[in-house]
Amino acid sequence: MGTMFTSESVSEGHPDKICDQISDAVLDAHLVNDPDAHVACETLVTTNFCLLAGEVKSHSDVNYEKVARNTIRSIGYDIPDLGFHFGENTYKIKIHSQSPDIDHGVVDNKGAGDQGLMFGFACRETEVLMPYPIQLAHRLLEQLRESRRTGELPWARPDAKSQVTVEYEGYTPVAIDEILLSVHHAPDVETGEMEDDIQEKVIAPVLEKCRPTLKWNGMFLFNPSGRFAIGGPHGDTGLTGRKIIVDTYGGSGRHGGGAFSGKDATKVDRSAAYMARHIAKNVVKAGVADRCEIQLAYAIGRPEPVSVMVETFGTGKVSDIDSVEKAIRDLFPLRPYRIIEYLGLRKPIFLNTSSFGHFGREHGTDGAFSWEKTDRAEELASRLL
Repeated sequence: MGTMFTSESVSEGHPDKICDQISDAVLDAHLVNDPDAHVACETLVTTNFCLLAGEVKSHSDVNYEKVARNTIRSIGYDIPDLGFHFGENTYKIKIHSQSPDIDHGVVDNKGAGDQGLMFGFACRETEVLMPYPIQLAHRLLEQLRESRRTGELPWARPDAKSQVTVEYEGYTPVAIDEILLSVHHAPDVETGEMEDDIQEKVIAPVLEKCRPTLKWNGMFLFNPSGRFAIGGPHGDTGLTGRKIIVDTYGGSGRHGGGAFSGKDATKVDRSAAYMARHIAKNVVKAGVADRCEIQLAYAIGRPEPVSVMVETFGTGKVSDIDSVEKAIRDLFPLRPYRIIEYLGLRKPIFLNTSSFGHFGREHGTDGAFSWEKTDRAEELASRLL
């Protein structure tokens, strides 16, 4: 028997993900008319209540309550008697101006908006160079969302969680050991009916697309607590930034600790993590390594990273790791403002990132995610191999 590794994901209607989406919707609303807006927005939701707080520097006016209402409605909280409804919630707004001290370091020095360390990761387990467990966990919930919205699962509500355990031999996934899905549901539906629907409408179509050669022993847990009739913010308070491992690599790669959602790209928590993923993905695509992790670290107000680290876990094809680091520094911009320009991070694209992972999806609804491109792979290969 090989080793087992498990990753989880949560749906767009999970309380924490509701908050991520509202915070990113606020960011996008500012960026529509002010590409240079600085935004740090946090959201809290609970039973029939939504609080927005944070700091903003922007010349665009945004109706924050309207943004929150529209986001909550689009997620699917327009159903009566769930304890959370876009039109019935109480909304409280506590957003004020950004600190001029932070603004000086970011604007005048063109430096990082905060100190911190960020990681990017890529591997050959899937076509999009993501670890298999988190990729499958995300795709299951995406399919659940589509089946719910098309009416194929009339009993399903927006809140859900997935968990996937995969067996490995070394770094190679060889089998799906177990799939777990917990789905918020209408109170008057039988568990057996829901489980059959999930097998047919969610699991089967996803496994057909997502590495169908990987065997699955059929081990499936559905709503293991028995019932999930009370869900969403009525069942559990949500906060922005509490699903950082879901947002990244499902635990396969390290995380610096900073959340993404609600932050404009001058915050290196977000922009440098996107760049680190872009670099790692190009390294793997180039054939320089089969598995790669990049760490970038910054000091607040300073433009250059204080460190760049490359880890290939023994899969590297280049013996001199210093030459790999030098090639990365030469080919990829690492100053925060250069990263923003290179990846095009002044556009209102961020709401699309805040569900189903920031990585491993080639496109959002408004186009390609620039950090997922592998357009520097050929140049890396020619230089290093």
